Amino acid sequence: MNYSKEIYNKAYAIVDDRRAAAISESERRKAKLYEEIPQLSEIDRKLTSASLATAKAVLSGGDTKAKLEELRNISLELQELRARLLGENGYRADYLEPEFTCPVCNDTTFVEKDGKSVYCQCFINLLRDCACDEINKLSPLKLSKFSTFRLDLYPFDKNAEGISAFNRMSKIFDYCREYAANFTVVDARSILMRGATGLGKTHLSLAIANELLERGHYVVYVSAPSILSKLEHAHFNFGNNEESSVMDTLCECDLLIIDDLGTEFVTNYSKTAIYNIFNNRLLRQKPTIINTNMTNRELESTYSQRFVSRIMGSCDKLDFIGRDIRAIKNM
Repeated sequence: MNYSKEIYNKAYAIVDDRRAAAISESERRKAKLYEEIPQLSEIDRKLTSASLATAKAVLSGGDTKAKLEELRNISLELQELRARLLGENGYRADYLEPEFTCPVCNDTTFVEKDGKSVYCQCFINLLRDCACDEINKLSPLKLSKFSTFRLDLYPFDKNAEGISAFNRMSKIFDYCREYAANFTVVDARSILMRGATGLGKTHLSLAIANELLERGHYVVYVSAPSILSKLEHAHFNFGNNEESSVMDTLCECDLLIIDDLGTEFVTNYSKTAIYNIFNNRLLRQKPTIINTNMTNRELESTYSQRFVSRIMGSCDKLDFIGRDIRAIKNM
């Protein structure tokens, strides 16, 4: 897991807050029940004493088997008495125990596996969440929905090819809505959205993202200029692993949306990076949505024939037509 120090610190802070909140809530419940059932306080005091006595017996050395067995029986009797009291008063037996977010590691981030301490899956997932949030924090992921997409802004009149913008965009809209509704990481196709500025590519790709985010998928939205600039800066800033961290997130998320491809400052690094991102996701069978204003010829001359070939062979092509709907909205 090649995440940056900042991502780890953010994830650790979240886990610490979760654990502290669970313990605080447990103490609150305990204080309330001590008032309601005073005998519970005495039982817990005796349990603490038995625990301390057990520790002293172990540290004292010698033949402590009989003493430890006696203390264990006392502790079990007290626990049974506490559970019975809780049940008689309408509470479950573990009501006084902290309710941790992760019952596997109890919000400690570690579990034992094959005799070694390893990160719990909950913490691995949290690292991924934090990395996605870090990349998405400047994106408009919550601004676009299918319900706000305006098909009525596309004209019915036909172009030179005999196609009306309304009919074309209606089909694209239905495709995107069905894509989101039936999305699974392994089976979903990648998409290439092509067309001039202001035709709805960003809106529909973000509408897909919103649908998937609501179902718990890990979606990352990036504009090509910002993410490639970030990667290139990290690449030449020796001594940190930010580039590796960002690349891992881009390649591992359930759906990656790359907006405005072709508007970035093109360098040898950026051309290699965009190919590697797309190709790595293909190899991992993870879908990508690419939005661009460029034609196939422009893509090929800017990047490479190999890159365009990979896109054309693996993406569903959605060609947006019509007039700039953002300009129409402002009229």
